Amino acid sequence: MEDRIRIRSEEILSDDWAVLKKTVLDYRRRDGQWETQVRQTYDRGDGAVILPYDPQRSTVLLVRQFRYPAYVTGHREPLIEACAGLLDENDPETAIRKEAEEELGYRLQHVERLFSPYMSPGSVTERLWFFVARYSPADRISAGGGAPEEGEDIEVLEMPLDEALAGIADGRIVDAKTIILIQYLKLNPILA
Repeated sequence: MEDRIRIRSEEILSDDWAVLKKTVLDYRRRDGQWETQVRQTYDRGDGAVILPYDPQRSTVLLVRQFRYPAYVTGHREPLIEACAGLLDENDPETAIRKEAEEELGYRLQHVERLFSPYMSPGSVTERLWFFVARYSPADRISAGGGAPEEGEDIEVLEMPLDEALAGIADGRIVDAKTIILIQYLKLNPILA
């Protein structure tokens, strides 16, 4: 692709919680014609997400938390989500283990990496590393709830996998990463 893209200019529009950048580039189309494009990218770093599953009880661990972007677009309830967070300076597995302890209050033993897709590649640079793991009540080390000093106010939810799947159908679960993991686990009962 390097021979098909020429960057003309880059401008940082915002550098607060993340970097919003405007790029002007020339792109050579498949038919050989060059066209100038203007694109904005939002870079907040890569992340990781995990869905812990208890095969003995057929339950999953999720979180419920307020998400302003969902609220401002009409979703008035806190979102039900899989545990997730930014990698910061960690590798994906280290980051998600830390998030599971902080948000869920569980120390997970056997974490399995699944895949790492771009979640919104039209404008967001983030890749999200997906994981599943077995858990049991014996793995609980705290109440969880997140880091209040980071503005987190997280409720830990434990529910049957089938109820989580029903939550997708009835609109209680509308978060894409969570939907992907619930459906993955239902289609691939690898942890059973």
